[in-house]
Amino acid sequence: MPAQIRKIAVNVEETHREAGQTIAPATRKAVAVAVIANPFAGAYVEDLTELTEIGAELGALLGRRCVEALGITPAQAESYGKAAMVGENGELEHAAAILHPKLGAPLRQAVEKGAALVPSSKKMGSPGQVLDVPLGHKDAAYVRSHFDAIEVRLNDAPRANEILVAVAVTDSGRPLPRVGGLTHDEALGKDGLR
Repeated sequence: MPAQIRKIAVNVEETHREAGQTIAPATRKAVAVAVIANPFAGAYVEDLTELTEIGAELGALLGRRCVEALGITPAQAESYGKAAMVGENGELEHAAAILHPKLGAPLRQAVEKGAALVPSSKKMGSPGQVLDVPLGHKDAAYVRSHFDAIEVRLNDAPRANEILVAVAVTDSGRPLPRVGGLTHDEALGKDGLR
């Protein structure tokens, strides 16, 4: 069964100045959010396959929306992340079912390659609560300049029987990175680490 989507929101954040320094080109992060009905709200269900299939659908949809919002090709995406917030009649495992078994593969297709694990977070929440979406380099987890996050908040989601699902994509790392380590240009993207 496809996701019952109530709303989709997409936001792009650009940083042009940081610590008195000009950031050129600006660092950019996009986050796309879908608010969906939770088919298992209010009841314990052993088989969460329906949510894992919804995760695959949303990985493709939200990943593509982020790439489009940034106005880049999939190959130009540098980092990604995913997160979900479950309303009060759901359970944390519902977020896990959406995020983990199947969301990653279609997201990787949307950003071309994606050798590294997709950072994730999950939580229970209510309308207007902040959800942090962690970010990491899409091909090499050891690229420290891309350890980051973006916040998302919708004033009316998630309602008790909903799940807020977010995917984030960037075209760069943090502004002014200087903690050393492997750089984006040095990353090989073969083992997901380097």
